[in-house]
Amino acid sequence: MTRSPALLLRAAGAAALLAGAAACSRDGQAAPGGPGGGPGGPGGRNAMVTLAPTDVASPTRAAMEDAIPVTGTLAPLDRAELRARLEGDLTGVYVREGQPVSAGQLLARFEAVEETGANRSAQADVAAARSELSTAQWNLDQTRELHREGAVPERDVRNADQAVAAARARVAAAESRQRTTSSSVSDTRVVAPTSGIIERRLVNPGEHVNRGASMFTLVRGTVLELAANVPERQALNVRPGQEVRFAAGGREFTGRVARVNPSVDPASRAVRVYVEVPNHDGSLRAGTFATGRIVSRIVEGALVVPITALRDPREGGKPFVYRIAGEELEMAEVSTGLRDEAQGLVEIVDGVSETDRIVVGNVGLLGRGMKVRIADPSQRGRGGPGGGAGGAGGRAGAGGGDRPKS
Repeated sequence: MTRSPALLLRAAGAAALLAGAAACSRDGQAAPGGPGGGPGGPGGRNAMVTLAPTDVASPTRAAMEDAIPVTGTLAPLDRAELRARLEGDLTGVYVREGQPVSAGQLLARFEAVEETGANRSAQADVAAARSELSTAQWNLDQTRELHREGAVPERDVRNADQAVAAARARVAAAESRQRTTSSSVSDTRVVAPTSGIIERRLVNPGEHVNRGASMFTLVRGTVLELAANVPERQALNVRPGQEVRFAAGGREFTGRVARVNPSVDPASRAVRVYVEVPNHDGSLRAGTFATGRIVSRIVEGALVVPITALRDPREGGKPFVYRIAGEELEMAEVSTGLRDEAQGLVEIVDGVSETDRIVVGNVGLLGRGMKVRIADPSQRGRGGPGGGAGGAGGRAGAGGGDRPKS
């Protein structure tokens, strides 16, 4: 059969492509890691990554805190709502919201004409009753003396004795009424039960106030309290007296765990923890939202690395870091301990030492066996082989299928 020239040309091209692929395979230029690959993925051992000096660091020693995060709103430890103890008209209100007051300070005053009159009448009744008691006691003494001389019968003694008892009862009743009226007079003066700050003022001079109506809210701001929910598992490590470090309102301050609820909330599976924060200078305000950490223990001299250096394995196993061995990257499995998200550090229990150099920067995809060059900051912008700071392969190269070294 005669083949057309077009068919012959297409067959020759396909044969040339197959021959080229076989030659590349024999020369060892391709590997299972991917196109142009080697160990470590694209680029493999022939790839190079150029790192800035800030992308490389050695593990250091630092104090690490085992802490439990808490958040909440600062509230006054003591808040008192002052209510009217009688009904009447206010003749004066002497404090305003936000004003500090001391214990016993006069806050408001009621009209007190009726109360004062009743108290004076009660005082007069007490004086009269005591006078009657004195006279009855004198008559009893005289009657007893006459009875001993036989001048009067025993019946007169008993009558005199009963008169004294009745007079004493009238004195007791008068004194009780006097105490009641004195209390009413005192209730016309509304005073602060303790030192603090007026949070709310609900009355004004001249108003008619009913008995039991709210007049003021007084808070004691020298100690604030934060109530926070801690997960059930973490709450096992919380004890009264533990230090709590806070950040709120642009400043740092400390508190102490005061109380721990003995029960777990069945809905949230959390335990309520109460933290007291000293505020003697009044720099913290009630209602401020605060974030803090309950410090359960401190590990001194822990070996730490930046959290950014820690990498998670693709298919389970232990986390690892990229360690620079000579001029190549290797993957070192590590065991981690405490983690401090605030400082961005993680404790390394095993896997690296202080003499190792590890990659800490976010430099893209890396792979085991890649060549490493540390850039000279003075040469920035001059470029170089392979077109710029990246050099041959730049920051490229993806990890692929390698097992880390311990």
